[in-house]
Amino acid sequence: MDASVNPFTQGLDKTTANYAPLSPLSFLARAADVFPETTAIIHGQQRTDYRTFYRRARQLASALGSLGIGKNDTVSVMFSNVPPMLEAHYGVPMTRAVLHSLNTRLEPAVIAFQLDHAECKVLITDREYAPVIRQALSLATVNPTVIDYSDPEFPQDGERLGSIDYEEFLQTGDPDFQWSLPDDEWDAIALNYTSGTTGNPKGVVYHHRGAYLLAQANVITASMVKHPVYLWTLPMFHCNGWCFPWSISVVAGTHVCLRAVRPKTMWDLIADEQVTHLCGAPIVMSTLLNAAPDQKRDLDHEVEFFTAAAPPPESVLAAMKTAGFNVTHLYGLTEVYGPAVVNEWKREWDGLPLDQQARKKARQGVRYVALEGLTVLDPETLEPVPADGETLGEVMFRGNVVMKGYLKNPEATDSAFHGGWFHSGDLGVMHPDGYIQLKDRSKDIIISGGENISSIEVEEVLYKHPDVQAVAVVARPDEKWGETPCAFVELKAGSSVTEADLIAFCRERLAGFKAPKTVVFCELPKTSTGKIQKFALREQAKSL
Repeated sequence: MDASVNPFTQGLDKTTANYAPLSPLSFLARAADVFPETTAIIHGQQRTDYRTFYRRARQLASALGSLGIGKNDTVSVMFSNVPPMLEAHYGVPMTRAVLHSLNTRLEPAVIAFQLDHAECKVLITDREYAPVIRQALSLATVNPTVIDYSDPEFPQDGERLGSIDYEEFLQTGDPDFQWSLPDDEWDAIALNYTSGTTGNPKGVVYHHRGAYLLAQANVITASMVKHPVYLWTLPMFHCNGWCFPWSISVVAGTHVCLRAVRPKTMWDLIADEQVTHLCGAPIVMSTLLNAAPDQKRDLDHEVEFFTAAAPPPESVLAAMKTAGFNVTHLYGLTEVYGPAVVNEWKREWDGLPLDQQARKKARQGVRYVALEGLTVLDPETLEPVPADGETLGEVMFRGNVVMKGYLKNPEATDSAFHGGWFHSGDLGVMHPDGYIQLKDRSKDIIISGGENISSIEVEEVLYKHPDVQAVAVVARPDEKWGETPCAFVELKAGSSVTEADLIAFCRERLAGFKAPKTVVFCELPKTSTGKIQKFALREQAKSL
């Protein structure tokens, strides 16, 4: 036998019998086969089982195919958390096209830019957003086929922009449409745009493999057993709902749709539908906790709540636990399909004092099971920083749940992947136990008199004040120091705390140079996903 021939490479090729491209589309097909009568979607009084969900997704795919939609064509959608948004997550990629979910809070010019940049062929839009979509289409150069959605459960007054209604369009499709998996699991499945706070937004491209892996990792991270009930408090347009539109099918769970985050509606759905899981920014927690007493409900089961953005203050964590919620802290970015890091809680921490538990929960954590690499590196040398919980570096990612890259932007893609890692732009530390903790965005570090100040560190102190509802700290230009910390604060109702009170509170707990020199009381500007818009506050601080 020829020694140069390796027996493990001979006659052991990929075939249709032993290989299929990974795609989350297979999750819905399996759920419909195994649990056809299980409730898949709840929307108002509507109840849709998995058999019907799967048939409607295939109808959508078939109808889109009749319009000529095929591989790498872009289908844009403008939806709140309604059933057609779930159908689009399957029906669009069943045609091998790419799903582009528009942020419902965007202004017309940004929507127009995205439609043009994505080369949108079809736009499906909820009539609620007709005014902004009409303006966007007037600014865009593309001329997509427009399909209007009229919500039968929550009718909207918006005008019809297209020539066909979504339900009418669906009826033109074949519910037994024979879709197929992608040619390659590396093929694009979705397009999501970054916030674009510094120039035009960048188009982040996801592939089928990454969506498949993160969807399953969500199930593992959330400890989802068969038939969970998931409340859609997180916008599905945000990183494709952190891939949960695909995750829930893995365990044949129930999607509980929610057009808007309203306290009474959320409490009623959680209690009446026996919701087991939900995700959202800290603002969702505040909405639940600050609901009027007659809107709250007593829960007879524990609910898993997954949050990202700023770590919740100790008082909020305690209040959520009392209300029946177990909070888990996640971290990620659009470029890593949403959450790719989890604060993996260890049983031995249960016995720690509450303040120490809160410090543990404030850390972003360790890599998801689907992520191959997570580290903190010196951004210049790409050498690991000491795992001492103090040395600052840039958080970097590597693996299958990192984006393909930025659409039509090779320079930005090359920069983001420099050195074989995805550069997050987030600054953090590595603790001795391997858990990372964010300290700031690179653009949010305040440099005062040559000293680096973490805005997150100052915010964490201010959140401990009992009168503080929400806070954001940014740099304010200063002739002497270059920059000084400026705190923008939302107070709780009825508070009479003063600027001097909060500055003194910080000086008791921080080095003097880290304490804010200015405190502004206001309602903080937030994105549609509840994140505080620091870029707007930086501009405001410059004009003070």
